[in-house]
Amino acid sequence: MAKPIVALVGRPNVGKSTLFNRLTGERLAIVDEVPGTTRDRLLAEAEWSGYFFFVMDTGGIDPSKERGQSTLSIGSKDFINQIREQAELAMQESDVILFVVDGQTGVTPADHEIANILRRMQRNVEGELYPPIVLVVNKAESAKIRQIVAEFYELGIGDPYAISALHGTGTGDLLDEVIRHLEAIEEDTEEDTSAKIAIVGKPNVGKSSLLNKIVGQERAIVSNIPGTTRDAVDTKLVYNDIPVTLIDTAGIRRRGKVIPGVEKYSVIRSMNAIERADVAALVIDATTSITAQDTHIAGYIKDAWKSAIVVVNKWDLVEKDAYTINDYTAHIRQELNFMDYVPMIFISALTGKRVDQVLPLALQVQEERLVRLTTSQINRIIQNAQDRHPAPSKTGRALRIYYGTQVRSDPPTFLLYVNNPELAHFSYIRYLENQIRKDYPFLGTPIRLAFKKRRE
Repeated sequence: MAKPIVALVGRPNVGKSTLFNRLTGERLAIVDEVPGTTRDRLLAEAEWSGYFFFVMDTGGIDPSKERGQSTLSIGSKDFINQIREQAELAMQESDVILFVVDGQTGVTPADHEIANILRRMQRNVEGELYPPIVLVVNKAESAKIRQIVAEFYELGIGDPYAISALHGTGTGDLLDEVIRHLEAIEEDTEEDTSAKIAIVGKPNVGKSSLLNKIVGQERAIVSNIPGTTRDAVDTKLVYNDIPVTLIDTAGIRRRGKVIPGVEKYSVIRSMNAIERADVAALVIDATTSITAQDTHIAGYIKDAWKSAIVVVNKWDLVEKDAYTINDYTAHIRQELNFMDYVPMIFISALTGKRVDQVLPLALQVQEERLVRLTTSQINRIIQNAQDRHPAPSKTGRALRIYYGTQVRSDPPTFLLYVNNPELAHFSYIRYLENQIRKDYPFLGTPIRLAFKKRRE
């Protein structure tokens, strides 16, 4: 199940980026006193009381932004459209909205505009307004400001939460409220047990064409204009009695290439699609071979611990000889050396060549993701690995693995009990992973190795 998303919405310079950094624990967003500093919408993981979710930072809605010779004013058509666009996209993508206002400046006309639009865009789902909106009064460092927080009730959003994102004051109560909403949403959500396969890749590599060919009918718009697909679109089908959800996504561009506005949210949708998926089908354009952006997306997949297949599309447009496919395979393997366990298939979505093999391959990888090895198997592999190649010593001490067990699947996760976890070097961890794969390959699936000190 994908992690829920909490979006930060509000006018410029109310402290959204500071709150983003506070909630995620990282300085991922640029913080500056100049309004409008946040250029990119960012998505990062946060955790509170054992509950994991994503926080989405948005650029501030700026009523004074100059367009040509005119200046946007509160209530102007351009300004209202700007608010509406940001609010609509945030509403579509998030499970909870944090509407951030500035306690030092008090209620402003811009706050009223944003509040009105947010309320109008809430959807009534079984008698409840969705997504829920939590009013956050930031910069409430002083007791004086906290005393006047009540004036924010006039926005009609509900109880205001007074916080200081800079100092962390009040953020615990705010997060408790967020988790309360997320848990309520989770209870009302039916679990989807289908095999979820996300079709991902940079723009214009043929993702929608591949989906249409698999499904056998025109379910997605196909165009040679990069960025046609803006939403992550789910297509449900049954393949050999197995329920499958295919997720077609917008192309993921390099950060510096992302166009402001809707396309930024398209990237977030793609990242969320990877998070929702069991298997990601990374589509590569054979006419350009693999690019830095392809490896960048592969890194997203690996960081999310998702299984994957590599689909090399437009193979019909490549001039071939007896060595072409081997050369292509070797080059892609070299560029994706951090995912050498991922299977590869060469297809043409246009002609249909080998498209019928994509779904079976993805489902095979999905099965591998759920495999569990017995404890005796794991300990035999680990013992043989240590006998063949003992761990190198570090400051006179060497890692010693006593025993191990698989604690979960999806993805396969192994817990190894050792003398000192700090002695586990990256190179030796990779060696152990390779030894496990020799016994059972876990095709297309990442393996997690965790180390724990054995109690004496």
